[in-house]
Amino acid sequence: MVGKKIQPHVILVPYPSQGHINPLLQFAKRLASKGVKSTIATTKYTVNSIYSPNISVEPISDGFDEGGFTQAQNTDVFLKSFRENGSRTLSQILTNYENSTHPISCIVYDSFLSWALDVAKKHGIYGASFFTNSATVCSVFAHIHHGTFSLPVKIEENEPLLLPGLPCLYPIDVPGFIREPESYPAYLAMKMSQFSNLENADWIFDNSFQELEGEIARGISKFWPAKLIGPMVPSLYLDGRIENDKGYGASLWKSLSEECLNWLKTKPKQSIIYISFGSMVSLTPKQMEEIAYALIGINMNFLWVVRDTEKCKLPKGFIESTEGKGLIVSWCNQLETLANQAIGCFVTHCGWNSTLEGLSLGVPMVAMPQWSDQMTDAKFIDEIWEIGVRPKLDELLGIVKREELLFCLKEVMKGAKSCEIRRNATKLRNLAKKTVSEGGSSDKTINEFVYSLKFSLLDEVQEVLD
Repeated sequence: MVGKKIQPHVILVPYPSQGHINPLLQFAKRLASKGVKSTIATTKYTVNSIYSPNISVEPISDGFDEGGFTQAQNTDVFLKSFRENGSRTLSQILTNYENSTHPISCIVYDSFLSWALDVAKKHGIYGASFFTNSATVCSVFAHIHHGTFSLPVKIEENEPLLLPGLPCLYPIDVPGFIREPESYPAYLAMKMSQFSNLENADWIFDNSFQELEGEIARGISKFWPAKLIGPMVPSLYLDGRIENDKGYGASLWKSLSEECLNWLKTKPKQSIIYISFGSMVSLTPKQMEEIAYALIGINMNFLWVVRDTEKCKLPKGFIESTEGKGLIVSWCNQLETLANQAIGCFVTHCGWNSTLEGLSLGVPMVAMPQWSDQMTDAKFIDEIWEIGVRPKLDELLGIVKREELLFCLKEVMKGAKSCEIRRNATKLRNLAKKTVSEGGSSDKTINEFVYSLKFSLLDEVQEVLD
């Protein structure tokens, strides 16, 4: 018994999409660097996309092993199947490790997968919930769960939503489906399910950090006592303490980074506008057109990530008319791109991972959120942290018009506020680096978690000796 429990063993269970796998895989690497055996348990459809030294990978089933969510084609069907099959196959993994040299002592699960906590408790081990959104967004949903306000949320333009510890939130600052719950019922249900059994979790983690959202996290700690351990960005771009950690180690998409990076080398410092709306967002043809004409109007270098399925939405002749100034690719390595000194600003959909990456690398942003939590992230980029600007939507069309985007691009790249925005972005970059470095707030919190796991093993060993 004593010889078997050499080190703590944590199994991490992400929701099977790129934006959820990346931060949990990065947390696994942080834990492994501190002497914890770390295993990622992900669906059979995504298991082959993950490779990282010192991290084990185990397959679990969502019931759609050939194609995942795409095969299911229905959110409710997928989530129900994942709960049933995921619980069963995760439990099997725990059982398989019970008599090994490294029995699993804790499940760190994506907060979307609350059933994983039930599996942990069934096996008598620790369970830790990992939230992949900002502390602000988690705070809003925690208040909903605990009845501070009910759905639908009625917010007027001149009467914002007021919550303890949060800035005023206007209609454009909150996920649309909390004002209109019927618009995305399955997604709203998944968001709320994060809190269904949270009181049973031994730890709650969030991918943010004290210097960024510590005050907000403290304000909601009664309902949501989370520990901030982020930003979960590869170590090379922050503290550099994990050897060769220059990428997440997971990709569900084919990368074309070589083409991007070779082109970037030919451009002057801070001269390029980088545009990417992530792997899931699909813009309307009209919005694509407005972005294109804004780029023509500003007449600066740009790198625009446009998936192959979206290229048909580009205006006719646009690619030819911007030859030499612009490069359009179907994908590139975002971290390497943002870290390149040629990048001057980042036009982003404000997904939390992209927000943290831009922030961690000190890149000013133009915030163009499309839905859900992105709306709140955009407010903070623009108004609270002041590391970018947020274009105003056209009231009739519901999109950002070319003139407005052109104004914002100029403001960030060379306008009156440009220097101040860059100073703020640099300040947050330094704070992000400090928090994960030795002795930083996130580093200390992760160490406390590791020490707790190690001491629990020592207690078990002592019981055997006694």
